[in-house]
Parts: sequence; C-alpha cells; structure tokens
Amino acid sequence: MPSPRLPIASPTRRSLLATALALPWMGLASPAHAQDSVLKICQSTALTGPLGDLGSAMHQGAKAAFAAANARGGVLGRKIELVTLDDGYDIPRALTNVDKFLADPDCFALFNCMGTPMVGAVMPKVLESGLPFFAPFTGAQLSRIAGARNVFNIRASYADEADKAVQHLATIGIRRIAVVYQNNAFGKEVFDSARQAIAEAKLPAALNATVENDSSDAASAAAKLAEGNPEAVLIGLAGKPALEFVKAFRPLRKGVTLYALSVLGTSANIKALGPDAIGMAVSQVVPLPTNTIVPVVREFQQALKTLGAATEASHLALEGYINARVFIEALQRAGRNPTRAAFIDATWSLKKWDLGGFEINASTPERNASRFVELTLVTRDGRFMR
Repeated sequence: MPSPRLPIASPTRRSLLATALALPWMGLASPAHAQDSVLKICQSTALTGPLGDLGSAMHQGAKAAFAAANARGGVLGRKIELVTLDDGYDIPRALTNVDKFLADPDCFALFNCMGTPMVGAVMPKVLESGLPFFAPFTGAQLSRIAGARNVFNIRASYADEADKAVQHLATIGIRRIAVVYQNNAFGKEVFDSARQAIAEAKLPAALNATVENDSSDAASAAAKLAEGNPEAVLIGLAGKPALEFVKAFRPLRKGVTLYALSVLGTSANIKALGPDAIGMAVSQVVPLPTNTIVPVVREFQQALKTLGAATEASHLALEGYINARVFIEALQRAGRNPTRAAFIDATWSLKKWDLGGFEINASTPERNASRFVELTLVTRDGRFMR
C-alpha cells in the first residue's frame, strides 16, 4: 500500500543485503522440524484500523486455501498453520510482530505481510535474517530488490498498473491524459511509469498535479486538472486523498473517465464514493472474483464456501487465496521435510506455471512473478465488471 518514502536507519539497505547474501542462511539448512505434523507460517497484517477491511479479506482468502489443502491431508503429509498477528496498519506494531516471528524457530516463513509502510520498515530485518518473505502486499519497488532471493513478490507492480491504463487509453484514441499522484514515493512511482508509457505511446506530455497525504490540497489539484480539459485522468492516489480528489473533480468534469489503481478498488472505497464511483475504471491484479469461467476463481469460491467465512468474494480475498495456492505449490516442490533454503529455491522454479487462468512466472527478485493486470468498470450498483 502507498506511503511516504521511509528512511532506513544505518546500516544501509545495500549493506544489509550484502550481509544477508553472505550469511550461511543462519540455520536455514536444517529441516523445518520434521517430527512435527504442522508447518507454521507467520503473517503480520491489518485486521483492524483504517485498512482492516483489506487485510481481513486477504487473510480469509488465504485461510480458505490453506484449509482446503489441510483437508486433503496437507502438503506431502504436513499441515499448514497460518499464525496471524494484527498490526492495525501501524509500523511499530508490525515491527514488533515481525520481531516475534523472527525469534520463533518454528516460524518457517513470513507470508503476505501487508502494506508498503510496513514492508519497507521490516525489509532490513528480513534481508538480514534470510527468512522467506513470501508475497508481501505492495506494488512498490521497495520490495523488489535485486539479489534478494528470500523475497518473493507475486502481485503486479504499481508501474505495471499505470502502464496498462495508458496503453488502453492510447488504444482507444485518448490523447489528453492527466495524472494526479500522491506526493510520496508511491505516487512518484506511478507518475514516472505513466510518463514513460505516455512518451512511448507518442502522446502529449501529461498535465499533472500532486496531492499531499493529508488530502488538504485535493480540491486545488482537481481544479488545476479540470482547467486543462483532459479526456481522462489517471489517479495515482489511495485512501483519503483519492476519495477527496474524486469528489472534488467529478462536479467539474462529469464526462471525464477516471482511471484508478487496484489500491482504490475496495468495497469500502466504492461505497464511500457513492455515485461518483460509477463508470470509474479500476485496474486489478487478479481476475474478476465472480467470473467462474476462470478455473482458479471457481476453486476460490468453493474454498471460501467450505471455510464458512462471511467474507465477500472480492478481488482482495482472491489475491490472498492465490498467494496461498502459490505458497502451497512451492512447498510441494521443496519436498518432504523442506528446509527454508529448499523452499526459496522452489519459489524460483515456478516458471510459466498456470494456476488455472493466472500465470506465475518467477524470473528475478527485482521483478514480480505475476504481470496480470486487467481493467474493470464500476457499475451503477457498485460492482466491478470487465
């Protein structure tokens, strides 16, 4: 999730990475307690707080996948236990949670920890420990580090999403594209990617405006872009800044299509925008969770039903489910009584693996294993359609 750029205390990230790569994996060569029938993986995520709905949905989707695997006897006879601690989308709490996990010799891997601020804060500890850090929930480049083989990113990046939107607009003949972006590392990543894609499409340079994290200048940014008479606006914002910008811009230019990234595409945000959300295009990094033509979506819906959770079949729940399914596949490939090092090796063997309408193609640590991005539209009843 987006956030301001976080300072990383000395030693630097580069020196930590060098240390991590030089370590003999600090015990990672030993089997993950072969005498036990349960393999423990650990997650710090937001189950409460401002983004608790996001974290809870992803958590329930992952639980559904692990429960289905456990019901079949586990992975090569070993059941998976997902231990989750709530960090409330708070950096200090996330650091405390991860410290607990790193101190626990039974913690096999960190799984699907949520949020750019939290991922950025814990990354030095992760690199130093060498513990598998599987599917962190962020599209930011800060988790995609060259040489960091213990960090395995799945979801498409924010840059991938911005590029998809620009490509689509160029294809349908839109030339005057404006970009509004958050005045932080997330927003600048989106803007840089959009600007590059616009240049490659040989379109005029984008009119642009920034919005502060407290959204205090959202209305002035909306007025500036509206004056430029754009045909479409790409929104590199999340949370309150995004909501405030959309509410301010809509009355000024009702016919202009707004393009947002997946971080805006939650039920809570769509509900908060009300009529202003209708017709908005939102990029998604997993398939439509109601499209049962896609095999992995059918399996996801069945697993969610079997789990008995009251969780909606949302994009976020499906993303959690997919992350867990990929983890299970890598664990299967790591063999019986896997070491953490063997598991890490197994993640990088996932090349052109089709999960059933969703491909995983691991290449290098600085690239995510999925490039899936599709555009959806918000309907009058607040749902997403392709």
